[in-house]
Amino acid sequence: MQLLPYHEVLEALSSNNIQSMEKAREICSIFCQSHPDSLVCLSLLGDIEYRLTHFPEAAEYFEKALKLQPNSPELYYNHAQALVMQGKYTEAAQTLQQAAQFIPGSPDIYYFLGWVHDQQGNKQDALEAYQQTLTLAPDHLEALNGLGILLMEKAQLTEAIEYFQRVLSIDPDYFYALINLGSIYHCQNDFTKSIALFKRALVLQPDYPIALNNLGVALHSTGDLAEAVTIYRRSLALSPANPEPHVNLAMSLLSTGQLEEGWREFEWRLELIKPFSNREKTTKPRWQGEAIPGRILLIRGEQGYGDTLQFCRYASMAADQGLRVVLEVQPPLVRLLHSLLNVEVIPYGEPLPDFDYYCPMLSLPLAFQTRLNTIPHTVPYLSIPPEDIEKWHRQLPPARRTNLKVGIVWSGKQRDASIELSSADTRRSIHPSWLAPILSVDFVQFYSLQKEGPPAPQEFPLVDMMNACNDFADTAALIANLDLIITVDTAVCHLAGAMGKPVWLLVHFNSCWRWLQHRQDSPWYPTLRLFRQPQPNDWTSVINGVEAALRQLLKETSEQIRLTKNK
Repeated sequence: MQLLPYHEVLEALSSNNIQSMEKAREICSIFCQSHPDSLVCLSLLGDIEYRLTHFPEAAEYFEKALKLQPNSPELYYNHAQALVMQGKYTEAAQTLQQAAQFIPGSPDIYYFLGWVHDQQGNKQDALEAYQQTLTLAPDHLEALNGLGILLMEKAQLTEAIEYFQRVLSIDPDYFYALINLGSIYHCQNDFTKSIALFKRALVLQPDYPIALNNLGVALHSTGDLAEAVTIYRRSLALSPANPEPHVNLAMSLLSTGQLEEGWREFEWRLELIKPFSNREKTTKPRWQGEAIPGRILLIRGEQGYGDTLQFCRYASMAADQGLRVVLEVQPPLVRLLHSLLNVEVIPYGEPLPDFDYYCPMLSLPLAFQTRLNTIPHTVPYLSIPPEDIEKWHRQLPPARRTNLKVGIVWSGKQRDASIELSSADTRRSIHPSWLAPILSVDFVQFYSLQKEGPPAPQEFPLVDMMNACNDFADTAALIANLDLIITVDTAVCHLAGAMGKPVWLLVHFNSCWRWLQHRQDSPWYPTLRLFRQPQPNDWTSVINGVEAALRQLLKETSEQIRLTKNK
């Protein structure tokens, strides 16, 4: 009987280079020609092809081996791995489900099945597979960590923390649990714990780009932007093509007024968010700010309403260079943005007109080489027809004993795409009940400008006409009839600022890059005043500051009214 020269195969594989593996494959292939049902030979060939990255061939050999030994956890696992490497997740899941039937007591099979379900987006199936893993092996670290991640994604942060802490109680140096737990604490605004966990992880793996990026984000959140920039640069030195640290670096640079490098780095956002993926594609050249009179430029809105309201000012600047400008924006903004000078406005979803060049809207500051001292700050650059303002004036309810009409917004639009975005919304928003000291000021009529979000308590003295506001032009007409806008960081502050209305903006400690650092004013909006948290989560100081400022403004207004009457 001819025997497989096993020692020769192992010797060839031990050097782990392509030439030796190909030699091992040749030995096994020759043997398999006369022994096609050799389990050892088929398994070895599957392993060799896998190591040579010949995944279809590897899967074929493992499948043949499984027909000879259908109760082998290792063969099922290897077959599934070879399928995964081809992107065949459905087939991999089927293989692992078969394995679970033949070998119901294998926790690794259930864990791998859970991981495959997770990659497919089958989150509930993944959760059940991980739970079955833990039934068989309660201390299975990968399954505990996987369950924690799934709960993170469902925003069940308290439960997720329990799983990550359980992992770390078994293995205090489990790298991924440190990273994941640090991310949760950051979302909960516990930046001290978050930073400590990221630093622990980096002791274990100092050159792990994602951990460095996460540490940079946490440092930015504490206001330590200089150190955040240093950490982002370390991450990028290790992973220069990763867009996330580039964008985070941009936001730290922009926050500190380093606009030249900041705008360049901010271009990486286009790799991160793919803003035009669901809109008509273009192969036209990108506009870089060059003067080309007579050519047609398409400017494409790309992010939220506030971003469009802030940066649409550049469209008229492009028109001033002799370009014919077409602006593609969100439908609720179209009617309002018709007030931009020499700009044609179209909504998302309409066929694009003929054009020669295009530019994403948030790339316009880079195209115009914007610096702190050249930020275009002339307001108003958006306006409402007088007849619309008068129409809304007639609709306002009569107010008694009122010297000021003040619009107020306490919550931004909730974004549930990720826990990071959701937590950012939570940080920038204020529970309406906290506004009681402001709303207690006499001789002020308050108007709700809150379109979505938690309702204000019924006892609050608020006039709410937002159900009659069908788009931003309506909201702007209402704002035009008010004296002051008090708002958290949401689209209304940009709308009022673009109209030249006095705006008091309430911002959290690690505010958006556009409001810069350590300033109470804004180079983007001359009529805007910032009320900042002096430390993370301290809205009480902000509310008290606004109340005091409102009482002072009311005092000054009352004095002006008295002097006018006495003339």
